Amino acid sequence: MKHYLLSVVTPADGVAPAPEELEQIMRRVQGFHRELEEAGAWVFDGGLSSPSSATVVRAKDGDTVLTDGPYAEGKEYLGGLSIVRAPHLDAALDWGRKAALAIGLPIEVRPFEGEVED
Repeated sequence: MKHYLLSVVTPADGVAPAPEELEQIMRRVQGFHRELEEAGAWVFDGGLSSPSSATVVRAKDGDTVLTDGPYAEGKEYLGGLSIVRAPHLDAALDWGRKAALAIGLPIEVRPFEGEVED
């Protein structure tokens, strides 16, 4: 069985939804997660803090250097993720469609290298 990464593509200049809208989104997301679990496709999921909270660790001359903030500036960032089990890309894309409908943001679907033994 393959594992796929469903990345939530979040606009960097986006406006947070109103509390009532966010509540509805979260209900849809919880339903999506329940559906993943019931189908045996759920592996892991989570939301991420904004890129401004990031620290980049770089190897340099046999040591490491820490830098605050994101590695690169962008118009979009990884806002959350799900890792799902799916027998093939089309099944993973179906999960991506359901995630996009639940969250209302673009979802990038990307396979992990190789197969995973369950």
